[in-house]
Amino acid sequence: MDRIINRRDLAFQLYEMLDVEKLSHYPRFKDHDRATYEAVIDAAEKLAIDKFANHAHKSDEQEPQFDGDKVSLIPEVKEAMSAYLEGGFHLAHRDEDEGGMQLPLCISQAVAAIFTGANAATTAYPFLTIAAANLLTAHGDSWQKERFLKPMLEGRFFGTMCLSEPQAGSSLGDIRTKAVANADGSYQISGTKMWISGGDHDLSENIIHLVLAKIPGGPAGVKGISLFIVPKYRLDEQGQTLGSNDVALAGLNHKMGYRGTTNCLLNFGESGACQGFLVGKPHHGLGTMFHMMNEARIGVGLGATMMGYAGYLYSLDYARQRPQGRPVDAKDPEAPQVPIIAHADVRHMLLAQKSYVEGGLSLCLYCAHLLDHAQQSDDPKEKVDLLLLLDFLTPLAKAWPSEFCLEANKLGMQILGGYGYTRDYPLERLYRDNRLNPIHEGTNGIQSLDLLGRKVMADQGRAFHMVMERMGEAIGAAAKYPALEEFVAAMQGAVDLMSRVTMKLVGAAREGKTESFLANSHDYLLMTGHIVMAWMWLRQATSAAAAIEQASGDERAFYAGKLMTARYFFHHELPKTGPQAAFLASLDTTVLDMPDAGF
Repeated sequence: MDRIINRRDLAFQLYEMLDVEKLSHYPRFKDHDRATYEAVIDAAEKLAIDKFANHAHKSDEQEPQFDGDKVSLIPEVKEAMSAYLEGGFHLAHRDEDEGGMQLPLCISQAVAAIFTGANAATTAYPFLTIAAANLLTAHGDSWQKERFLKPMLEGRFFGTMCLSEPQAGSSLGDIRTKAVANADGSYQISGTKMWISGGDHDLSENIIHLVLAKIPGGPAGVKGISLFIVPKYRLDEQGQTLGSNDVALAGLNHKMGYRGTTNCLLNFGESGACQGFLVGKPHHGLGTMFHMMNEARIGVGLGATMMGYAGYLYSLDYARQRPQGRPVDAKDPEAPQVPIIAHADVRHMLLAQKSYVEGGLSLCLYCAHLLDHAQQSDDPKEKVDLLLLLDFLTPLAKAWPSEFCLEANKLGMQILGGYGYTRDYPLERLYRDNRLNPIHEGTNGIQSLDLLGRKVMADQGRAFHMVMERMGEAIGAAAKYPALEEFVAAMQGAVDLMSRVTMKLVGAAREGKTESFLANSHDYLLMTGHIVMAWMWLRQATSAAAAIEQASGDERAFYAGKLMTARYFFHHELPKTGPQAAFLASLDTTVLDMPDAGF
């Protein structure tokens, strides 16, 4: 076990839970097997330890600097990027004819998890580029792919997403960045973007900004948003970089976490010479951008999981080595002290962390596995159903880990006591980094509105009912094992509870009580997230129950740990959904009734 991820757990998730080896029946993955998957994961882990984890502390202490002319990063970041690109990890999921490894997404996500766990700030640069490249693959035209996508795949250009503005934040309908058509078919871009991760650096020849802007005369609000490619530097006809494209770094934002990632205030078109290129149709930019945003949301959830996971492993190691105190029934004050892992309170905090991070990893990899099947399936109905299910789970995959794996970091710091709050240990940095994830890519409040206001209601509730069906299948599979009887009963009760509360809320919406329907959407997200996580733990418990009787030694201990962690979640965490459900069913309007002057 290292301090990034427990490889035994990762193998369990991939090969026993998801059975990814069966993906080889798809033509795209026919040349892969477990040996090739493990070889890639091994190489990623070694590189992550050698070139990413080695400067996580330094890049946090020596954050990027802007001298008014250019941004400077510590040299280790460039070294890590060069090694990462040389290893081809940015192309793990891409086609072989693009130089890629043609791996399933659930494997490439496992690889991404390892790099994030090692150093979230440095991995932000290539991960943003990968997501931007995926968007251009899906929505760019042939000229854009040749001119911008190809050098991104070659590792020469990096990418960003530019949505927020100082006055608008998440209210994208209120953005002011403009795009005025030029005679040559390009657009003149002008405006300001805020909170742009990776918005300026010296890691690549060029930076390709994907910018949301409004074409004058278009519809008001979000229906008038278009999407543009805006390179930092202009290109000549051969694709070589020329001078500035009038994209100016106005300053760096200094956040409490992710300090090694440049976070920028960018001005576009200060001199009236910023050229952009329309992606897709005019006024359809937000829908196009959601290709990148949804990918990023699951990436945020995976990143939050891995920061929590790393913190869990550090605190577990510390708890096993730190002697302090004696058993509560010890009478002799001269008796030797015991490691703090022997104390019930510490064991409680370790179990909570384990349930959060291993559950979060299970959900994120499950989402990737759904997309693998959706992309490769020849059955149009199956493809639509899998994408609908993934769409429903996306706000949960983003928000639940960013809530509860942050809680795991808090618990990890608590286990270290006073040491946890010092920079001598990584727990406080992991907490600071992870605290950004409830805000990243749409706050968790926005995710809750998306879940209850859109995903639950979509297509007459079809996605919601599909989730219910999947949970029912998991209950049926678990019912074969007598040892899981209490989990089966609790899961069935939770599914029934979720169904009743959801129907009550949907009924209110249909009666026109929109405000009361959505007033407590965050509580709905927390309740639903915990029930989905119970589903993930029921699936893990079922796989463990199937394997434990034939296991011995460390393997038996591993499966026993899975079953005990599932028991912890069903005993300590799932019961929290009962009061949440009762509150939601009451359609409480306290937050709406409070007068402004009363705050």
